[in-house]
Amino acid sequence: MKILLKSATVLERNSSFHTKTVDIFIENGKIKDISSSINSSAEIIISKKNLHVSTGWFDSSVCFGEPGFEDRESIKNGLKTASHSGFTDICLQPDTFPKIDNNSILSFLKSHEYEFPCKIHPIACLSIDGKGKKMTEFFDLHQGGAVAFGDFLTPIKNPNLLKSALLYVQCFDGLIISTPRDPYINLDGTVNEGIKSTELGLASIPSIAETIQIKRDISILEYTGGKIHIPYISSSESVEIIRNAKKNGLNITTSVPIANLIFNDDILDGFNSNYKLFPPIRNKEDQKMLKEGVLDGTIDIVTSHHQPINPELKQVDFNSAEYGTISLETMFGLLNKIFSIEKVIDLLTKGRSIFSLEKPKIEIGAKACLTFFDPSKRNTFSSDKILSTSKNCAFVGMEIIGEVYGCINENKFHYTPE
Repeated sequence: MKILLKSATVLERNSSFHTKTVDIFIENGKIKDISSSINSSAEIIISKKNLHVSTGWFDSSVCFGEPGFEDRESIKNGLKTASHSGFTDICLQPDTFPKIDNNSILSFLKSHEYEFPCKIHPIACLSIDGKGKKMTEFFDLHQGGAVAFGDFLTPIKNPNLLKSALLYVQCFDGLIISTPRDPYINLDGTVNEGIKSTELGLASIPSIAETIQIKRDISILEYTGGKIHIPYISSSESVEIIRNAKKNGLNITTSVPIANLIFNDDILDGFNSNYKLFPPIRNKEDQKMLKEGVLDGTIDIVTSHHQPINPELKQVDFNSAEYGTISLETMFGLLNKIFSIEKVIDLLTKGRSIFSLEKPKIEIGAKACLTFFDPSKRNTFSSDKILSTSKNCAFVGMEIIGEVYGCINENKFHYTPE
């Protein structure tokens, strides 16, 4: 297949073509030519006003459901949604049944070949069945394709389990993921502790439930060495703790969900269960500090934290509802509202290094792993634009800036013309 991108502005700071407007010719999944004007014949020609191109986008935390929860999302439709949203690579969480805790499940995930360019990089459970008792077979899972180890949204209660895990994975430079929530502090909380939780009469989750776990994990990391990823931080105190840990030379990275940058707890007034999220949406000061943490590099990744939830578990009263929102479809347009386009592309492409994945390049001879888009188009995200099987979206009705046209990866191409 031959593809020609016409007059595309390149946004890739490590490329010699950065900020230049060029034609890009792709043949059989490789970049064959980049120049000011290319007249080669091609089956597909993409010529759009204000067309931009970057290396393919990456998301560090996505749930689908299959195997086990296909009613939430199948792998096939999940990959279609991710590709449509510009993502060429995603880390898939072990939010499945059975859990991703053995090589047979990894083989199942790898055995499915679909026509979509988005590629799955599985995160395996840290403990067998995610129950926090006994470590999984890290090395075998690593050999089978797992890029990290963590029990999705389940904190590591036993500090010795975390210590042993951090020591063990160093033999192959593995990555441990530790959810920052103390399991014994306000376990049944639903929203941020503060004035708003009191006004609404909802059980709360104080920020100390997050920070006390992060401090413990940092202490263990100082003892063991290795590398740890703290996902889904939500408080200003967490930003400062991780900033200091990085200054002290620890190999620690972190992420924040897009929802915690977009919302603060004023949004909870209507008791809309789509805003019941973990981590909870916190106050305006936390929201401000999280954005600052992204800008200064303390927070490494902004993740969609995409969680499809079937309606019977979401369309209920706030206290009974499951946590989570879908967000792949809105990720680019929301980031583009709050950061410069250069920062947005940086956030959407730099996370691969944390998970030891190869960074794509925009140069002649390189494998074509590209996302193409218009960063300036304004739209209102409506429910009829949701491709996900589950429709639990906190961002319906919001303005988004930017439109994704498609992506290419592994010689697979997804394009959504107007």
